[in-house]
Amino acid sequence: MNENWWKESVVYQIYPRSFMDSNGDGIGDLQGIISKLDYLKKLCIDVIWLSPVYKSPNDDNGYDISDYQDIMDEFGTMADWEELLQEVHNRGMKLIMDLVVNHSSDEHPWFIEAKKSLENPYRDYYIWRQGKDGKEPTNWYSNFGGSAWEYDEQSKQYYLHLFSKKQPDLNWRNPKLRDAIYKMMKWWLDKGIDGFRMDVINFISKPEVFVDGEPKEGKKYASGSPFYRNGPHIHDYLQEMNEKVLSQYDVMTVGEMPGVTPELAQLYTAEDRKELNMVFQFEHMGLDNGPNGKWDLKPLNLVDLKANLTKWQKALEQKGWNSLYFNNHDQPRSVSRFGNDKEYRKESAKMLATVLHMMKGTPYIYQGEELGMTNIQYSTIDDYKDIEILNFYREMKAEGVPEAEIMASIYAKGRDNSRTPMQWNREKNGGFTTGTPWMKVNPNYVDINAEEALNDENSVYYYYQKLIQLRKTHKVILHGDYDLLHEEHPDLFVYKRMLNEEILLVICNFAEKKVFFDCPEELKNRNSELLITNYESKNTDLSSTMNLAPYEAKVFLVK
Repeated sequence: MNENWWKESVVYQIYPRSFMDSNGDGIGDLQGIISKLDYLKKLCIDVIWLSPVYKSPNDDNGYDISDYQDIMDEFGTMADWEELLQEVHNRGMKLIMDLVVNHSSDEHPWFIEAKKSLENPYRDYYIWRQGKDGKEPTNWYSNFGGSAWEYDEQSKQYYLHLFSKKQPDLNWRNPKLRDAIYKMMKWWLDKGIDGFRMDVINFISKPEVFVDGEPKEGKKYASGSPFYRNGPHIHDYLQEMNEKVLSQYDVMTVGEMPGVTPELAQLYTAEDRKELNMVFQFEHMGLDNGPNGKWDLKPLNLVDLKANLTKWQKALEQKGWNSLYFNNHDQPRSVSRFGNDKEYRKESAKMLATVLHMMKGTPYIYQGEELGMTNIQYSTIDDYKDIEILNFYREMKAEGVPEAEIMASIYAKGRDNSRTPMQWNREKNGGFTTGTPWMKVNPNYVDINAEEALNDENSVYYYYQKLIQLRKTHKVILHGDYDLLHEEHPDLFVYKRMLNEEILLVICNFAEKKVFFDCPEELKNRNSELLITNYESKNTDLSSTMNLAPYEAKVFLVK
């Protein structure tokens, strides 16, 4: 397996709207990001992933793009973006952009043209079908609720939208559409960006014939995902994209791929297949879903999490490459979800980081994760902004589900948990803006903020910094093989990494109680060094039985 800069990197995701506002309009912007680059450099991150900053009507916070080659007015200008790129590179960091090409905005010039007539040359840039029996072409639901088809009165046809009705799906069967996308990608790469994170990229290949999904009792619409996830020509398209665009640049690529399996991930990321460098998979993000999906809450079973992450570690150990994450703009905050965001907030945030960053793959940190930022619980639905949350709330109210039950699901799983403004200091609005923030700041900013973290040598921030530095120091973390220990233990996540004569032993307690750990016999009498721990530790070697504190994490290097 080749060594590549993106395998040795740690990525930091910025959600621009919520990161830092420089002009007091309440919305984060590019100049705000520029003002905080030294903060990110100090953290030791290598790559910034910038969520969409393109022109957009903002139906889905920038993931509905009306111009792929311009900047959203609220975020600044192209000159601001070019300054950002230059300042990132000046600090020895890299910048990757979001590539959103499963769909565009319905306000994109292509779609405006496509709606004009059946004969318009842009008509075939999108997916249109006749209705069936006076209804939609299929019974598929949109991922944001309701039907995946929207009726166009003018042409008497329906267009497909797997997300919002303002996000019509692009027709990748059309080679002219593909060439237009490749031209746009080259335009950005020629400006000097260092790669792409590709939004739901495994959705781009749709079936030739559209058929109904398997209906669920009592539900009007069904899932169409078996027909469009990892669709019939997905590998052809990605190999063509690689050949015509990506292979001409030294860049990193990561594909967001709901429903991807380890076997498919090997195909997507194997170096000899020339598709992508890595994928975002979501299996571990669904382990606390009940049978009715993400809003159906159930506790996480640690044995399930260990089994899942281990499956992915082993599957891509020799062929392909893993991305490592617990947080992003679509997920609730991990410390609230998998840890304890009250009494053991710092300890559990550090423990979760340890589990992830000592694995093989490229780690992704989402803004505020390095501070241990937590979920939000607004008292009223009126304070929420996310289209998925608002659609879910309306649908559940219409079905007569009690308000408290709906809000409990939103508090636990809503995407706005991760989208509250970044907490920079104790000043009003957490120092995010001098104006009125586009979304209310989590009131715990008084205690949880970057300024406090930078002044506390034991903060979550400095723990992340040390984890990143360890990755740059020890090859075993980057390239060592992985083995899970104590796979059935309900509270401990223990694994080892092995490279040549070195062994890395990672011990993490997921419980709010003390848990005993006995070191494997074959490691007890070898020289060991405690590399990192989230407690002041008395156990600095592996010779004795350890009494692990709640959420304690330890990493030993054994030689």
